[in-house]
Amino acid sequence: MTEYPKKDRYTADDLVAIIAILRDPENGCPWDKVQTHESIRMNFLEEAYEAVDAIDLKDPELLCEELGDVLMQVVFHARIEEETGRGGWGQICDEVCRKLIWRHPHIFGAQSGSEGIKDWDTLKNMEKGRTTLAKDLASVPRALPALMRAAKLQKRAAKHEAAVPVPSPEDMTRLAQTCAAGGPEAEQAVGQLLFQAVALARAVGVDPEQALSRRNDAFEKSATEQTV
Repeated sequence: MTEYPKKDRYTADDLVAIIAILRDPENGCPWDKVQTHESIRMNFLEEAYEAVDAIDLKDPELLCEELGDVLMQVVFHARIEEETGRGGWGQICDEVCRKLIWRHPHIFGAQSGSEGIKDWDTLKNMEKGRTTLAKDLASVPRALPALMRAAKLQKRAAKHEAAVPVPSPEDMTRLAQTCAAGGPEAEQAVGQLLFQAVALARAVGVDPEQALSRRNDAFEKSATEQTV
């Protein structure tokens, strides 16, 4: 049994210390000490989505709780990195602070190499060495929800003068007919239809992920009302 001091208010330092105790190879929690980046990967995603849900619900108490869970995930992964000798909480905090200072020359003053650049994406690409379309697209996380990833891919492609054309009504109708026909081409047609829908959404200034999310909510409400 490990004693931990009782306090009126705990801090981020306490969270780091508690995670270290839970990860202790000998006396730590049987579950916590054997986890890896891969084994808790989905936990990280779930906690992030729960925090976003709290934001959408405009529930400050729930948001506080869910942000705490997200922070715990960050510290947990940082601890795993520290155990491997590749980095840790201190390095993570240092790097994100340096990144924020570098990317805000209009606030903190120009850093070496950032003089005269005020665009966030330009600074980010310079920092990451993303100078080509291929490198820019490859940096879009594959774990993103598909609609969100499609929007990011299209946005970055447009900056390299490789914009996805806005589909015509005829294009959308043709793809929808192919989908409705079924068969081996249906999956590809559905994918093309969704990708084209993202291009259409971007053209009219609509976030496709948010639009579909709101449509899901509207469907759920309507379906529930019809069954009551």
